[in-house]
Amino acid sequence: MPDRFDLRYVAEDGTKKRAFVVHRSSIGAIERIMAFLIEHYAGAFPLWLSPVQVKILPVSQKHAEYALGVAKELRDAGIRALLDDSNETLGKKIRTARTEKIPYLLVLGDKEVESNTVSVEARDKSEGAMPLSEFIEQTRHRIIKRAL
Repeated sequence: MPDRFDLRYVAEDGTKKRAFVVHRSSIGAIERIMAFLIEHYAGAFPLWLSPVQVKILPVSQKHAEYALGVAKELRDAGIRALLDDSNETLGKKIRTARTEKIPYLLVLGDKEVESNTVSVEARDKSEGAMPLSEFIEQTRHRIIKRAL
């Protein structure tokens, strides 16, 4: 930077000397790391690093109460979960969540409410229905293990 701005100072002997700058700052360091991670993973962060680890998608408003309970259990287990309680169709909710690159989608409909399960869709495949407690256990294990 001193070269770019032709920075000089007058030394004790009266001569002009090229200045040098020692610069150290944490400002921008976090931003550069995040930019690197976003580029490296193309936005599809691993589960443990993802800001939203699970998105809960109730099929309709009549499943909202069950969805709220699922969200609470996930959060109580330390899993970052987001409930999509919008009035959109299930297809639109799924498309939106996929563009957000969320690791897991939990689809909750009549069958899941009746059997007290969740229908799990990972980013790359459908894992089918399973009890919520089993999903929580598997997800916590993957987070702790920091699996890619």
